[in-house]
Amino acid sequence: MEEHQIEEQRETRYKKRKLRKGRLFFTLLLLLMIGIGIYSYFQYQKGLSLAEETKLPKEEFVADQAHKTVKNYLIIGVDTRGEEESRSDTMMLLSWNQDTKDLKLVSFMRDIYADIPGYKSYKLNTAYYLDGVQLLKDTLNSMFEVPIHHYALIDFKSFESLIDILAPNGIEMDVEKDMSAFIGVNLSKGVQQLNGQELLGYARFRHDADGDFGRVERQQKVIDALKDELLSPKNINNLPKLIGAAQGYITTDLTTSEEIKTVLSLAVGGKVEIEKLTIPVEGSYSYQSYRHAGDVIEIDLDTNKQKLHDFLQLEEE
Repeated sequence: MEEHQIEEQRETRYKKRKLRKGRLFFTLLLLLMIGIGIYSYFQYQKGLSLAEETKLPKEEFVADQAHKTVKNYLIIGVDTRGEEESRSDTMMLLSWNQDTKDLKLVSFMRDIYADIPGYKSYKLNTAYYLDGVQLLKDTLNSMFEVPIHHYALIDFKSFESLIDILAPNGIEMDVEKDMSAFIGVNLSKGVQQLNGQELLGYARFRHDADGDFGRVERQQKVIDALKDELLSPKNINNLPKLIGAAQGYITTDLTTSEEIKTVLSLAVGGKVEIEKLTIPVEGSYSYQSYRHAGDVIEIDLDTNKQKLHDFLQLEEE
């Protein structure tokens, strides 16, 4: 047999071995993908089953006209779920620039003396108590002329449950002081892993010299920590169950596919930083007291409206 024929046979055998290895690799990859899909499906269903008893109808909500690049999400934390006495303990606006992938978080102090459409002026957190998400949205619209495109509502108990699903070993937080008053848990100063109940207690603590302003700062720290946990590769196995459970634990106008698309868009962007603002801004408010509303924060509305618009860059259409 001539030398070139031997070489051709060797080349043929090499190509066949390479082809077999390629087929084996793609077969294993396909099986892995199927396995991941099955695992994700059953974890999602497991989370969904947890949420069935807590699932509530969507609240009345009319989205504002879409902005070319920015989507604003109203995040509301309430002390109880679906009860007449519920008040919004947390009111935040998460602003997402889809072009730059920038995230900005605005916290509104709950004691802001607010002009609530159709009612007397009360504390801002009274708007949700009076008529739900839409009235709170209308109040923020009328006071600050800020568009709101989506909302998400969660109560304390659901927050605790979702944290324990996302991070079963807890979320690392640097607790700046001992905390226990009126939060249902005892927290010690220092870096530690907080479970859902402890993290909620940390976010709600306000019985110190900083009062509500200190609490808002801690709530923003918690949002930062949750963002990092949500996008962390170590928690990827927990996401299907989390998304399933969120269908009942979180009331929102978003569909499941929209929620997943948003999370994936942020994850693809790599490390995500969140800029933060608290309303009212420093030097723009005073403390007052009214018989019908109690102790309130009276704000310079024009100053805060301008600061908010500058921060969110809402004028850039």
